[in-house]
Amino acid sequence: MAITGIITALIVGLVIGALGRLVVPGRQNIPIWLTMVIGVIAAFIGTAIANAIGVGNTKGIDWIELLIQVVLAAVGVALVVGIAGRRRTTV
Repeated sequence: MAITGIITALIVGLVIGALGRLVVPGRQNIPIWLTMVIGVIAAFIGTAIANAIGVGNTKGIDWIELLIQVVLAAVGVALVVGIAGRRRTTV
């Protein structure tokens, strides 16, 4: 993978992660780098799912693929916030 592909994946991951974070209600106390990692993973998995169901390559913008990616990012953010919230205990 070329350096431009890596940079593009990081930018797309940041955007997808941010959109997923906006979908989840409430405050999320996770760092931006974790949001980006969740977004990159959601983008890769979302692309694979979209290609598997046949909506990955359409004319113009792939809205269904983007929707799948954002939903996966929102689920990922919610899971990470839920796990991080359980680890914090007050004494």
